[in-house]
Amino acid sequence: MTACNRLLPVCGLLLALPALARDELPATLDTVQVQAVKVHAVDDFDLPASVTTVGTEGNGRGALVSEALGGVPGLLARERQNFAQDTQLSIRGFGARSTFGVRGVRLLVDGVPATMPDGQGQLSHFNLLGAERIEVLRGPFSALHGNSSGGVLQLWSADGQPGDPWRLRSSYGSNATSSTGVQLKGQAAAMHYNVAANHFRTDGWREHSAARRESLNARLGFELAPGQRLELLLNAFDAPHAQDPLGLNRAQVREDPRQATAVATQYNTRKSVRQNQAGMVYTHEREQQTWRLMGYAGQRSVEQFLAIPPGPQNSPLHSGGVIDLDSNYGGLDARWAWHGRLAGQPLELVIGANADRQRQHRTGYENFIGDTLGIKGRLRRDQRDQVQNVDQFAQAWWQFSTRWSALVGARHSEVRFRSEDHYVTAGNPDDSGRRAYADTTPVGGLVFRANDNLRLYVSAGRGFETPTFNELGYRADGGAGLALDLAPAISRNYELGGKWRAQNGARLELALFRADTDDELAVATNSGGRSSYRNIGATRRQGVELGWWQPIGQSQQLQLAWTWLQATVREGYLTCTGLPSPCTQPRNPVAAGTDLPGVPRQQLFARWQWQPGPWQWAAEVVAASDIGVNDLGNARAPGYGLLNLEAAREWPTAHGPLRLFARVDNVLDQRYIGSVIVNDGNQRYYEPGPDRGYTVGVQWLWDRGG
Repeated sequence: MTACNRLLPVCGLLLALPALARDELPATLDTVQVQAVKVHAVDDFDLPASVTTVGTEGNGRGALVSEALGGVPGLLARERQNFAQDTQLSIRGFGARSTFGVRGVRLLVDGVPATMPDGQGQLSHFNLLGAERIEVLRGPFSALHGNSSGGVLQLWSADGQPGDPWRLRSSYGSNATSSTGVQLKGQAAAMHYNVAANHFRTDGWREHSAARRESLNARLGFELAPGQRLELLLNAFDAPHAQDPLGLNRAQVREDPRQATAVATQYNTRKSVRQNQAGMVYTHEREQQTWRLMGYAGQRSVEQFLAIPPGPQNSPLHSGGVIDLDSNYGGLDARWAWHGRLAGQPLELVIGANADRQRQHRTGYENFIGDTLGIKGRLRRDQRDQVQNVDQFAQAWWQFSTRWSALVGARHSEVRFRSEDHYVTAGNPDDSGRRAYADTTPVGGLVFRANDNLRLYVSAGRGFETPTFNELGYRADGGAGLALDLAPAISRNYELGGKWRAQNGARLELALFRADTDDELAVATNSGGRSSYRNIGATRRQGVELGWWQPIGQSQQLQLAWTWLQATVREGYLTCTGLPSPCTQPRNPVAAGTDLPGVPRQQLFARWQWQPGPWQWAAEVVAASDIGVNDLGNARAPGYGLLNLEAAREWPTAHGPLRLFARVDNVLDQRYIGSVIVNDGNQRYYEPGPDRGYTVGVQWLWDRGG
């Protein structure tokens, strides 16, 4: 049965889109260089891909990327009320299994990767204060970004221009949550600058969840000569001793959703992260050619205290309850683009290559000394890890007739892992090892220009996802060494869609998609506070996305984003998820047709905004259906629907506008599960969302020319 047979009503709506289009002049939209698919000068409206661009200005705390992503169809970004763990991020179900960081989704900041070569990424250093927009790419063309690209999320900082105002922004809210930042933006002589610094602090809604974050982001641009530009990108992030309340089981959620698990305070579970990064982008445009060279380097250190009892650490193969990582990473990206014509029609060719490398010193320590818990004890692990990739890619976009255009491309990726064990004892042999993965991922799509306001498209491609170093870290049979038998997951992706826009700014986007994956990675065993992984066979993610933006008169706007997503296992397998725990031998059957955990069947975001004069009023509805929490599919978190309200008022001053704003989240004070810890070995799957909360703040744009 085809996707359209399964989703007949949606296909009917897609085929009816031409009736919505009027023969009027195309809408005037902001020109955006869509770096997501590396097409230099083609509007995303004319690409055979789902690309959503969102602004970053809002009335929230301004500290988390998830605050800006609610209106993106197909994307799930869940705040965990736990700043020791990153925002849960998944796109069309890819990345939903991750219990740490972001995997399966490619992350970039100003064109610099925030995802390491093994596919593990972080959102923590994304600075919203200095950002101008966020681009989200879903579907087959994500594969052009290489390993672990089930989707792509890019944050772009604003480019300082003459006369730009400087900005001061401060907010305070529930749970003693405060955020204060300053942005300096403009142009001085030949230098365009955008420097943003932010301080964030919270006591946390849950017990044992206090955190502090300091971030600095700078983008400096220099016009070296006509057609030549150099950009320097600097980023610093520091989050010391963020407390980790851990997850709760169902009984604990009913008893008190704000509590922390007892072992969280017993072991003082916490995480400290520090990162410093620098990048450079050189662009040279000459006649019909564009050369681009990007280089970056950084250092990231992580220390995390886990709640692993001393008992399991008695095993000579155990690596302890404290993780200490020091990473140095960097990379280069070079590409050449040619813009011309073929057979009298516009053509663009892009050819490039990139290489990235991460070197990591991974040590593990006991989380106790004698009877004292939650402190760093004896060394239990000492290894030097390295992962690197070398990729080559090519792409061609051609409008081969008045109504038709094509975008095709391919990327070859080679990812190499190497680990050198320096902790060798009589009971713990040398665990050194290496493994290489390689694959070629072709993609292609066609766009039909029905008229000036309507595009219909189809695309297909192949995806490639290697295990991360965390998933390679432990063998499923409990033996020493890395899990070098793990294979990469390979996906076949398909998309059918339509895009419509009107002269008044209204937009409608609809996409049907399917991704069939072989050798999906899933938990094999949970024992002693550690998870090992295995390849489980075939899975399927299929669904529909709808995005609608509608102006109402001169002062109102309506936005709607809806996703229906079915993510299931296609081949049954055995797992350790569930009882007994700990589990060292997969024995519990997962039947074909079981939902993949961490993926709600439906999501809805709706926002109405009214701007009468200096006032701004807004109401949001955020809803999600229930969600599986383990591979067996026998435990779920219930769905929820939340109402949020906003108000703001702006006053002109002699030196620029002053704006006061307020926001109330969860106005109806609903109890709900905000996020889940997939396949938690202790069955503490649930991370409750906060009750009714408020944020008030002020923003001043200082016009230095006033």
